[in-house]
Amino acid sequence: MGHKIDQIDRAIVHLLIEDGRMSSAEIARRIGNISERAVSRRIDRLVQSGVIRVSAIVNPKAIGFPVTADVWLEIEPGRVLEVARRLAGFEQVSYVACSTGDRDLSIQVCARDNEELYRFVTEVVGNVPGVRKTSTILVPLILKDVYNWEIPGSACTPETEEEE
Repeated sequence: MGHKIDQIDRAIVHLLIEDGRMSSAEIARRIGNISERAVSRRIDRLVQSGVIRVSAIVNPKAIGFPVTADVWLEIEPGRVLEVARRLAGFEQVSYVACSTGDRDLSIQVCARDNEELYRFVTEVVGNVPGVRKTSTILVPLILKDVYNWEIPGSACTPETEEEE
């Protein structure tokens, strides 16, 4: 079972997704009926419990990497984690995950252009020991990413009285 959160925690997280540098005072003002100190305590609790992580998010397009692709990989038996760890070390790779079904790994690659993407997938990823097959899909538009994912209302417990 995950960490218990309520609608106030959810509202705090929503505002931090909007602006990760928003002050506790501004969050308290926007939510209403909660003190700045209580917001600070809740943020600390959410961070310490691993519910949220506060960090910078790089926009690859803004720094000259407008091409994004998902690459599905078939890996030799017994080598999935070894290959996954190796792929995670490449700076062009923004995401690595184990998967089920026809493919063993899913990675996301950021590149300057289609040629760079092609070279990276065929000459680097395809030559990692243990990789049997790759399948590349261009991602021309991302409408929602993990850093935009909100806490579902169904994950919240009934609100509790907040001490000042």
